[in-house]
Amino acid sequence: MLSVKEIKAPIASELDEFEIRFKQTMQSKVPLLDKITTYIIKRKGKQMRPMFLFLTAKMLGEISDDTYNSASLIELLHTATLVHDDVVDDANERRGFFSVNALWKNKIAVLVGDYMLSRVLLLSIENKKFRSLEIVARAVREMSEGELLQIEKASKLDITEEVYFEVIRQKTASLISSCCEAGAVSVQREDQAENMRKFGELIGLAFQIKDDIFDYGTPGKIGKPTGIDIRERKMTLPLIYVVNTAPKEVRNELLNIVRRHNEKPKKVQRAVQLVIEHGGIDYAYQRMLKLKDEALEYLKDVPSSPAKDSILGLVEYTITREK
Repeated sequence: MLSVKEIKAPIASELDEFEIRFKQTMQSKVPLLDKITTYIIKRKGKQMRPMFLFLTAKMLGEISDDTYNSASLIELLHTATLVHDDVVDDANERRGFFSVNALWKNKIAVLVGDYMLSRVLLLSIENKKFRSLEIVARAVREMSEGELLQIEKASKLDITEEVYFEVIRQKTASLISSCCEAGAVSVQREDQAENMRKFGELIGLAFQIKDDIFDYGTPGKIGKPTGIDIRERKMTLPLIYVVNTAPKEVRNELLNIVRRHNEKPKKVQRAVQLVIEHGGIDYAYQRMLKLKDEALEYLKDVPSSPAKDSILGLVEYTITREK
């Protein structure tokens, strides 16, 4: 399996250039805003979304200013949603660091997220990239609808597998699909835009299922499962599967724990144990692999290249990562 460094190799210089350009898109005349955006940039994650966008673009054509602009739009949107999500979830940490709302309070965090969304609109208009704006605006709509659908269903704990996939398609997969679609559009490959959107959507679904599996521990690794999703009463795929297929007494015990004992560590560990014993993890893992295989079908006619090898490596990394 390729390492992250090897995956980035065909676009390493472009990613370095993107970091410089992205910092420029975040600049403001307000010192407090500059201080906060600098804090956010220094604590960036693995750059998976820019990697998907740049690799898609390079796989299909020549990276251009349009590609950099599209990547900035997606990253601004992604960062804005993270800042807003931390406010909604009352979260004090993000990737092991204090969240913006923990350091500067909710009001400022909401305004920072709003500023980033305004930059999405202005960058699109300034560069007359209305097709890119369409892709990003669709992602905003999808992510908002997905979050609200999850909130609506969560209180009743009656999420079916069909609803679960609709939630994660909108909440998680929509952004990765937007990266891949925008990458194609940025190199004038509209003929591949829909294929890349579908490819990204399927990988996004697989990505989220991998996150679901993490909650139950990593096989062969030391350490207890976190059970965070159960504590937060989230109906993820492993849990949904067991609730729908296990004997009635197991279903009732699981739902009782999630409803009434989700803050008791021993009870949460019991729920984790039941999900594992009754095949929830195995089922989710197989669904994840099936989604990956379906996604790769959309790349089969794309000519071989270092960029294609890297995007295949990024797909593999997505489903085998350990955090």
